[in-house]
Amino acid sequence: MLKVYGSGMCPDCIECKYNLDKNNIDYENIDISHSLKGLKEFLRLRDKDEAFDDAKKNGYIGIPTLIAEDGEIILDWESYFTKKGIEVEKPGEVGAACRVDGKGC
Repeated sequence: MLKVYGSGMCPDCIECKYNLDKNNIDYENIDISHSLKGLKEFLRLRDKDEAFDDAKKNGYIGIPTLIAEDGEIILDWESYFTKKGIEVEKPGEVGAACRVDGKGC
C-alpha cells in the first residue's frame, strides 16, 4: 500500500488525493499539517534522502510524497499515475499554491 505525505492545505496534495480516491488506490494518508508525528516522519525522510535535493534547492516542501511498497520515493505523482496507465484528472479549483513564491508546493 502507498504511503502519502501531504497536507489538506496544499493544492497539489488535494489533486493527488482526489486521483487516488477516484481510482480506488489504497493508501495511507499522513497529513503533515495535522500530525506532529507525521511531520517529524516526513522531515526525517526529507532531510536524509537525496530524492528531495531538487525540491529543497528550488524551495519546494516536497509534498505530496508517495512512498511505494518497495520504499521508492515518488515526488512526481502525475508521472506515477501516467506510468500506471491512469489518466490524471483535475478536481477543479483547489486553492492557491503553498510555496513562498506562489508557484507550487
